[in-house]
Amino acid sequence: MATITNAFEDKLDALASRGRLRRLNLPAGADFSSNDYLGLARSPELAARMIDALHRGVATGSGGSRLLRGHHEEHEALEEEAARFFGSGRMLYFGGGFSANVAILSTLPQPGDLILHDMLVHASAHDGMRASRADVRGVAHNEAAAFEDAIRLWRKEGGKGHPWIVVESLYSMDGDIAPLADLAEIADRHDAFLVIDEAHATGVHGPDGRGLAAELEGRENVITLHTCGKALGAFGGLVGASRTLCDFLINRARPFIYATAPPPLQALAVLEALTLVQSRPERRTALQDLASFANRRIGERLGIATSRTQIIPIHLGEDAKAVRVAERLQSAGFDIRAIRPPTVPARTARLRITITLNVDQGTIERMVDQLAHILEDER
Repeated sequence: MATITNAFEDKLDALASRGRLRRLNLPAGADFSSNDYLGLARSPELAARMIDALHRGVATGSGGSRLLRGHHEEHEALEEEAARFFGSGRMLYFGGGFSANVAILSTLPQPGDLILHDMLVHASAHDGMRASRADVRGVAHNEAAAFEDAIRLWRKEGGKGHPWIVVESLYSMDGDIAPLADLAEIADRHDAFLVIDEAHATGVHGPDGRGLAAELEGRENVITLHTCGKALGAFGGLVGASRTLCDFLINRARPFIYATAPPPLQALAVLEALTLVQSRPERRTALQDLASFANRRIGERLGIATSRTQIIPIHLGEDAKAVRVAERLQSAGFDIRAIRPPTVPARTARLRITITLNVDQGTIERMVDQLAHILEDER
């Protein structure tokens, strides 16, 4: 007898037949899949400071939205320090990078504006753009000139508003870096805004770990997003922009207005993580050394071009093959996950290897040896 959920079961079966069914798996084995780049998520230093905060009575819940009783002194302290650290006019703390991206792109671009996005930007950016009332067009990955061509075409077609250029500074599935200086010049020439998602660069790259957009932060036409659940080892997302744009988000961004505020304890955790990033530069140096080692060894053993950052994609093409190789690596004690469409374009399924301070050179060497053996076996 048919049930009300049969149609959903059929869709799940179809995903499974294409090698795209996803399941939740607990962490197991050496960490080559998390974004905990600096190893702060389980660091004794951060844990000790959180325990002290609990003893001091810092709340584990906010109790409401920021515009009601959910706005706490920990939120204000974090936003003030983050604005100083990153060099932004103002910072707003959201409950996550996803909701922050949705807030930026569904709220700031206005009717009559044009949003141009790199084709490989985060899914959260796509969700925000879908909710926008601006015109939205995709641009070839990491081709600055293509953004300028698209703006000129739009103007020629009669476009009168502001263009919005939307990119990641360090791409999460490819590990490559955006041409930010070129994009900033284009934005300046065309009275455009530049939105930069620093999710995978925050804490790791740039002076003092301030990100790859550090030199652009604070400009009137630049909006940045620094997520707090990756290298900072905590939770949430910080949006940096001018005071005017932040005030507009406070008044118009539905993910800010209607969401329960992030817990004050987590705001304090982010604040403490920023302190650790500044006071422990050796963490970044150690990560950069490990990432360079991993890229070099993977390039030598597999004969492929690598990313030169802490995110290293191993392109396998077929969804089923990516899943199979990942499962074999997991069985060997290395937590590496398969990334498949729609997260990445069709026929570009891959392993996404991340380098964190949760592993050492010996573990990386053993992982590379195992990966080389499995890929040889798969030929």
